[in-house]
Amino acid sequence: MTIEIGKRAPDFTLPRDGGGTVRLSDFRGKRVLVYFYPGDGTPGCTLESCGFRDTKEQFDKLNIEIIGISRDSVQSHDAFKAKYKLNFILASDGNEEVSNKYEVINKNPLFGIKVLGVVRSTFLIDEKGNVEKIWRNVNSLFHIKNLLKEIQ
Repeated sequence: MTIEIGKRAPDFTLPRDGGGTVRLSDFRGKRVLVYFYPGDGTPGCTLESCGFRDTKEQFDKLNIEIIGISRDSVQSHDAFKAKYKLNFILASDGNEEVSNKYEVINKNPLFGIKVLGVVRSTFLIDEKGNVEKIWRNVNSLFHIKNLLKEIQ
């Protein structure tokens, strides 16, 4: 399945921070911003996540729910969320099932070799569950500012 604008976003149910699960289809009637990031506590991921935290009120005004997804465990998400006072859902995709559905796993260079990793990507899902916009291989420094300009 290829992710395309205008097509149904792959539904998912994942374990989330604080216990329990998050299911994309539970947010029908709201827009959902799903962002995939490599790992809790890394510099780029912390910058991006804190950026979403700091602009959450703007997303709320646009009726957009934020869900961050990485391969880290729920326990790691809980610590990351507490340390940086993150105010949105973090979901754990430890088996990479959802990351593969959204085509965000790719070979990235690391110390001269290619390793499988998450390509920082963001998907805006509309109220009906369809992909509205896609941003791939984003720069964590400018992404949120540019994203907000584009969707407002």
